[in-house]
Amino acid sequence: MDIIWLLLKASRLKVLGAIAAGLLSGGCSASLIALINDAITRNSPRSSIAPFVGLVLVALLASSLSQFLLIDLGQNSVYKLRLQLSQRIISAPLQQLEQLGPGQLLAVLTKDVQSISNIGFVVPRLCVNAAIIAGCLVYLGWLSSWALLAVIVFLVTAVAAVQLLINAAYRYIALARKELDCLFKIFRGITDGTKELKLNATRRTLFFEEDLHASASASRKYTKTAFKIGAIATSSGQLLFFVLIGLLLFVGNDIIPTLQPVLPAYILTITYIIGPIEAVIDALPNLATANVAIRKLEDIGLSLAEGAEMPTVVAPSIEPTWQTLQLQAITHRYQGETADTQFSVGPLNLRLQKGELTFIVGGNGSGKSTLAKLITGLYVPNSGQILLGAEPITDNNREWYRQQFSTVFSDFYLFERLVGETSQMLEAPVQTYLQKLNLETKVSVENGQLSTTALSQGQRKRLALLAAYLENRPIYLFDEWAADQDPVFRE
Repeated sequence: MDIIWLLLKASRLKVLGAIAAGLLSGGCSASLIALINDAITRNSPRSSIAPFVGLVLVALLASSLSQFLLIDLGQNSVYKLRLQLSQRIISAPLQQLEQLGPGQLLAVLTKDVQSISNIGFVVPRLCVNAAIIAGCLVYLGWLSSWALLAVIVFLVTAVAAVQLLINAAYRYIALARKELDCLFKIFRGITDGTKELKLNATRRTLFFEEDLHASASASRKYTKTAFKIGAIATSSGQLLFFVLIGLLLFVGNDIIPTLQPVLPAYILTITYIIGPIEAVIDALPNLATANVAIRKLEDIGLSLAEGAEMPTVVAPSIEPTWQTLQLQAITHRYQGETADTQFSVGPLNLRLQKGELTFIVGGNGSGKSTLAKLITGLYVPNSGQILLGAEPITDNNREWYRQQFSTVFSDFYLFERLVGETSQMLEAPVQTYLQKLNLETKVSVENGQLSTTALSQGQRKRLALLAAYLENRPIYLFDEWAADQDPVFRE
């Protein structure tokens, strides 16, 4: 199980401790059954009060300890997983993230991580129930080894049959998870395209009937099928135990002559472990969902890790008094899904002088935004090189190189937290900038946080300009910043 490996990677010591506590709890539970059987047989229940109370307390403490350890471990694992995956996404090349799309990334960060988080409450009970089952089987073996052999053969056959159903359910869960990526993409269409949908009834009808309905219907079908198969597996598991009891009760003596004296103890023990086994069977669909989520996370995480960029800023040997930024014969290729969507930009040659103002002008699709991402180091050139001063920009210093830029792209994201080189840089000029940008009545800043970002697009861009000024970087790049501004602010 992938969830078990996830826990083991987090802390083998805690997992082993939880297993040991679970086994102790299971052993005590099995001992309680043995004690009850013995008290009934000897007809002297009073003499068993002290060991009974002792076993109950030990079973309770051991079960609680096992669950506490696994809950703590499970939630710590999810915490680390969220941070690790977020770091990997941030460290991944921009073009790779653009190819994955926000829908798939959001599905991973929300649905998948939540599925793993939920299973953290299932695994502790699963381990305790498994320990109880193991302890009871040991007790059954002590009563009659031949009868235990017959029970194990029956259980293995039953579990194999149930597992076939669980495997079928797993396949449909995987299909439902795959469909979820498409659903998240459609949901973004609802949130980001509300105005367009309201203004065009035909588009709205097609969107709901052909896009949303088709994807939601497929997701519903796969999920319903998976849970229905899981329900059949659960019901079958419950009935199989009554079949086992019936076999022991009606034909057990014919097959195993020594079974008769211990038959009541066998029936009582098997009746007792029906509950833990049902709990294990009920947990299997949740485990399957968590395993699908973990594998999806690993697929995304591994693919992101393969091209991960250096997460820390490495100080290069570039002279602090550089005067030029040069692009020498750089090219960039877009890899589309089909041949007609693959195109390239370049070779490009450009020399920018420190202190000069340069306008990049061109029509739609001419490569302006691509050039901007190449200049800022967000895209890595397929060929050619970038020089800052006399030093070439490579993988070793690219992260440092990016820190030389402050940008406002056309599809910018406005963070509420302002960032400057020092706290004084946040306090002193903010109010001046707000007044100059005519935002002092709309926005206030307290402890480096903007009071609101719910403004018009032009006002949001002016706030983004303020944030860029506060960063105080050597190079500024603005992607059609003035497009949403009135003439005063455009000037």
